[in-house]
Amino acid sequence: KSGYVGPEYMVFACADSRVCPSVTLGLEPGEAFTIRNIANMVPSYCKNKYAGVGSAIEYAVCALKVEVIVVIGHSRCGGIKALLSLKDGADDSFHFVEDWVRIGFPAKKKVQTECASMPFDDQCTVLEKEAVNVSLQNLLTYPFVKEGVSNGTLKLVGGHYDFVSGKFETWEQ
Repeated sequence: KSGYVGPEYMVFACADSRVCPSVTLGLEPGEAFTIRNIANMVPSYCKNKYAGVGSAIEYAVCALKVEVIVVIGHSRCGGIKALLSLKDGADDSFHFVEDWVRIGFPAKKKVQTECASMPFDDQCTVLEKEAVNVSLQNLLTYPFVKEGVSNGTLKLVGGHYDFVSGKFETWEQ
């Protein structure tokens, strides 16, 4: 155990069984501190809500000293479809899902405004990427993440994996 160097990456990925981040990124055990949830969402900083995600980010950045945080969206994401399908004022049909995916609401509004003429499935594809950008912005609401990005010790990267075509793209925030 002596000489163990912590993981270089923190990865946010969807809980979807078709998109295992270790396989997608070709990572070995120990290379990434991984959080998986519905639609790979990162909520903004709040000590009273989503403490599980906040504590994972804090541990990865402050204790493990990860150098890169990657948020990976993916094709045909059910959570993103649920977000785009939400009707304003309608009752939630799940106890948790709708409230969780509403983290991506700013991305939904952007897609509905800019892509109104596109078919629903194409809007979902755009939203899969825009929701990643919202999560990247939300990461900057964590003081220790913002500090790391400001001083150059931490980089934020967005990604999208299309498991139908096999295409994987990344972009820096």
